[in-house]
Amino acid sequence: MPNHSFKFPVSNEHILHVEEAGNPNGIPVLFLHGGPGAGINANFQWAFNPEQYHIIGFDQRGCGQSQPFGELEHNTTADLIEDIEALRQHLNISTWHVFGGSWGATLALCYAIAHPEAVTRLILRGIFLARQQDFDWFLEPNGGAAQVFPDAYINFSKSIPSHSEGSKQISQAYYELFNSNDETVSKNALSAWFDWEGAISKLIPDQQQSSTTASNQQVKSLALLECHYLKHQCFIPENHILNSAHKIVNIPTHIVHGRYDMVCQVSAAYQLHKALPRSELFIINDGGHSASEPGIKSKLIEIMDALAKQPQSTS
Repeated sequence: MPNHSFKFPVSNEHILHVEEAGNPNGIPVLFLHGGPGAGINANFQWAFNPEQYHIIGFDQRGCGQSQPFGELEHNTTADLIEDIEALRQHLNISTWHVFGGSWGATLALCYAIAHPEAVTRLILRGIFLARQQDFDWFLEPNGGAAQVFPDAYINFSKSIPSHSEGSKQISQAYYELFNSNDETVSKNALSAWFDWEGAISKLIPDQQQSSTTASNQQVKSLALLECHYLKHQCFIPENHILNSAHKIVNIPTHIVHGRYDMVCQVSAAYQLHKALPRSELFIINDGGHSASEPGIKSKLIEIMDALAKQPQSTS
């Protein structure tokens, strides 16, 4: 549970919901949630010993308890990077560890590239590099995920026009469905997107569709914001992360990736590790994408516990 929560106004009338937990005098660590649009949950602090870490998490623009909910205007990667840096300065933290999974890993890398002086370590799970091949893997019928989960992909694709080709067109088709004047069409499309990601997120898929156990708000924010970002190539130039890796080569980086991750290609983790030769790479042989996979979860806790024992200054 958080020790403290507050609303943090940022640019263009967005207001972030921020939570702090753990030891205020401990090692500062920023938790970046995935999606985009997943928001932080009540247990976002699970990887960190609360006696040793000052844990900070926030709902990114447009999701969770941040306001306005579902807002797409002024909601880009650059905006989120500015928000993170503004929050660091507001909390008077000189440097911090940055911990993120999936989209949270993408954002962590982009933030570190923009502000390497503020990051002491990167702890990353499920590497998504936001390249065209990564979008295609996730969305296209001939991409990797659809080839492994053709049954789930049929459910995902049946709502969009058959002539929609390429990840950008598929994102655009879904975006139009989300904004349909017919509430039933919109709701079904949001659920279909949410269920596609849910179907491919675990090594052993759940027996029920993800949307049946999530709130309407969770379904809408993840589907809408994820589609918004993917439709715009995550507002990141092609291959930006790997091309800019030299800027963060001296930041200690720990990479954890499931061998059978169907949302994010395991090859992306290898490519990032190659671009950051001082990084540590852990491939979890019995893991998929989700942070709840036992092997992934235990490895991340092991890393954070080990880091807490190392001599370091706190801010």
